[in-house]
Amino acid sequence: MAEELSHLKPVPGSTKKVKRVGRGHGSGRGRTCGRGQKGQLSRSGPGVAAGFEGGQMPLARRLPKRGFTNIFAKDFTTLNVGELEGRFDAGEVVDAARLLAEGIVARVGKDGLKVLGGGDISVALTIRAACFTQSAIQKLEAAGGKAEAI
Repeated sequence: MAEELSHLKPVPGSTKKVKRVGRGHGSGRGRTCGRGQKGQLSRSGPGVAAGFEGGQMPLARRLPKRGFTNIFAKDFTTLNVGELEGRFDAGEVVDAARLLAEGIVARVGKDGLKVLGGGDISVALTIRAACFTQSAIQKLEAAGGKAEAI
């Protein structure tokens, strides 16, 4: 084990020697420097574009296209009220940051948190989220909690 910084070295197999090209015939990478003889890839400059197939119709253009991407779609992280059952004490305030810290949600979408009405809840919680479904609001209020839209 390396006890001092001066004795640290990389794990065997984690590093490779750099390929030094154009350093003479004896190096094994002299003259054409591993690029072969003539041709587009032997020249300096950008080379070929990604997906270019030598003038043949590229695969991305040959395949049929389906669907579309809705650029106006909202990015919510969804959470069912049933997932909060037994995880918090009565009267606690639950928001997106708290859910992230507890590991209940992995990420919060750019439009925030949306609480859905799946499952049952019996603990009175105050939940702060971007939006709620009607069933989620009913279940929270029936349990004695509150739904606060932020």
